[in-house]
Amino acid sequence: MSKLLIVGSVAFDAIETPFGKTDKILGGAAPYIALSASNFNIPSAIVSVVGEDFPKDYFKTLEEKNIDTSAIKVVEGGKTFFWRGKYHNDLNSRDTLETQLNVLADFQPVVPDNYKDAEIVVLGNLNPLVQLSVLEQFNEKPKLAILDTMNFWMEDAFINDLHKVIAKVDVITINDEEARQLSGEYSLVKAARVIEKMGPKYVVIKKGEHGALLFHNGQIFFAPALPLEEVFDPTGAGDTFAGGFAGYLTKTGDLSFESMKKAIIHASNLASFCVEKFGTERMENLKREEVQKRLQQFKELTQFEIELS
Repeated sequence: MSKLLIVGSVAFDAIETPFGKTDKILGGAAPYIALSASNFNIPSAIVSVVGEDFPKDYFKTLEEKNIDTSAIKVVEGGKTFFWRGKYHNDLNSRDTLETQLNVLADFQPVVPDNYKDAEIVVLGNLNPLVQLSVLEQFNEKPKLAILDTMNFWMEDAFINDLHKVIAKVDVITINDEEARQLSGEYSLVKAARVIEKMGPKYVVIKKGEHGALLFHNGQIFFAPALPLEEVFDPTGAGDTFAGGFAGYLTKTGDLSFESMKKAIIHASNLASFCVEKFGTERMENLKREEVQKRLQQFKELTQFEIELS
């Protein structure tokens, strides 16, 4: 079976939404990606760094989902990356109230020997040079390198480095605002075309509650987001989406456009669960039956018959 390597932050988050607030809880891109991908029962590993203050119970939470945590470095005397944020009433915008990079500031990822042959790698949102350093450690180029990034790395100080890593990956996942910023185009179709020319074969543009778009060589696929009665916390939904996308492709080993379309549906499905509780709580306790039932809802939402004259 194929293996999935996940490189990204492991953190503490403190979140406030109109529905409540939390103290420090498990956060960072990597846990969301890994917990989502674990629904496909695949071998996966996280490469990251935490401080001595990181609870052993959090390692146990991940390991119980068959996620290899041995490449998460614990810095003696160090403090774990911490982010505090507050969401506005629409839950589409938020304010960062506090960021403490702590041990993440000097993070130099080391790919473990038993994952240097991983077929698929997800590069979570990190400094582009750090992401590049990961790709250089593989025995041979992974079959699929998936890049997640954000608008911070699109500023003048980092844009050249970002272009370097974009040129080396197969898939980039960004939201609509970031796609417009990176490409300089307002139309997402034009934006995707510009980004494809930077290197990646596939461009995934996430539109939050409005679904996701997949672009490849002139082809376009759209997956809706499932309309939900309640959304408590959108933190990590994008990473959960990336984990579902990568997990499905790792499970099937099929990297065709048709398979990617199915991966987008699975990704949207899993992301719809993430937002129902604070932090990673929903993903930690997700049952297979729930996932299958909601997939059926997705099918009913999107399938129709129509006669073309």
